Amino acid sequence: MASVDRLAFDQALKPLLGDLEQLYEEMDREYARVAARYGFQCTGCIDNCCLSRFYHYTYSEYIYLRRGFAQLSQQKRAEVRKRAEKYVEALEQRGSQGDDSPFRMMCPLNESGLCILYSRRPMICRLHGLPHELALPGRPKTVFGPGCHEFAEKCGHLPYYPFDRTRFYMCMSELEAGARKILGASQKPKKTVAHMLICDEVERL
Repeated sequence: MASVDRLAFDQALKPLLGDLEQLYEEMDREYARVAARYGFQCTGCIDNCCLSRFYHYTYSEYIYLRRGFAQLSQQKRAEVRKRAEKYVEALEQRGSQGDDSPFRMMCPLNESGLCILYSRRPMICRLHGLPHELALPGRPKTVFGPGCHEFAEKCGHLPYYPFDRTRFYMCMSELEAGARKILGASQKPKKTVAHMLICDEVERL
């Protein structure tokens, strides 16, 4: 086991986290470019994506998020951890009850409608909302995904403008392979943001 907070500032991971930061910037630029073509702006809605349960599968994003979390004040970290614990408890309770309906609970990093670690948010949070396409190795054809409810309401009548996520997923896969090699990680993670905030150790070989 290894402390994720120590790993967040490990010099061996610094170049990889720098590459992740650059990839995030590319995602943000492409998202903004495509959103502008539609005239779409996310201004908040009832179907807030921060209420959605997203799982994340990358050590690099886990560690990068915790690097930002470590820079919050001790009091703020305690407040967020308490919300994260409640989130995980509610999610586990839902699972134990066999309830397979959509899980809806605000992300513990959201305060007054805003993410307090917005620049550190994972890939899914950055790309969600716009119609998109994805062509990954081993898949027989390109997969197309719809936009969010807010996009459908505002721009659903417009023709599809290409938003190809493939390169971002491929680059993320390469970064993750590098992270797993450095960490000697024994298995792929599967964590919500809440899990990332309260799970303090990474399993290693």
